[in-house]
Amino acid sequence: MGKRKARPRRSFTSEFKAEIVELCRRGDRSVGQVAKDFDLTETAVRDWVKQAEVDAGERDGLTSSEREELAALRRENRRLREDVEVLKRATAFFAKETR
Repeated sequence: MGKRKARPRRSFTSEFKAEIVELCRRGDRSVGQVAKDFDLTETAVRDWVKQAEVDAGERDGLTSSEREELAALRRENRRLREDVEVLKRATAFFAKETR
């Protein structure tokens, strides 16, 4: 059996994801069938359905807004750590120069 060629990463709008989730929730088609009909991976569709359930309060987990906030805080934290590292180096440099 030959290996499949990797599909390039695609991005989808939140409106499209919501439509797919609604199709899955109606119950007339399985998640696998919806994924196949729209040329999506079943895993991605399952993740979208799971996230929609979390956002609706039907399941425990981080909501989409909480995920966005967490990602932003992690980026800010990384930037601040880099800033502190630069300041430490500058302090060490100037401490050597003044001796």
